[in-house]
Amino acid sequence: QVQLVESGGGLVQAGGSLRLSCVVSGRSLSTTDMGWFRQAPGKDREFVARTKWSSSWTYVTDSVKGRFALSKDNAKNTVYLQMNNLKPEDTAVYYCTAGPVTATNNGMPYWGKGTLVTVSS
Repeated sequence: QVQLVESGGGLVQAGGSLRLSCVVSGRSLSTTDMGWFRQAPGKDREFVARTKWSSSWTYVTDSVKGRFALSKDNAKNTVYLQMNNLKPEDTAVYYCTAGPVTATNNGMPYWGKGTLVTVSS
């Protein structure tokens, strides 16, 4: 059974940094890819980033490129989202996702419960 547990959210001032973590249990061929989404209050869910356990490939959406970065620790089954120069518009619940290589970003079958990031101005 796949479980994703996010942590690292909190309150930060604009310009600050946070690092989110996602620990995955039950890794298999169905969880070759990992991603992050976010959902701001009153807005649609937004794709943020994606990576693969088996390679150094990562993708970060244009709206956060240059400020957010993905990394992972295979031995710890953990994916990280480093967020720098945070802005109030980054305020959202951030979700970790997992799925097979064939899954689209929105079609990732496994989701964590989310961690709240609040950026004050």
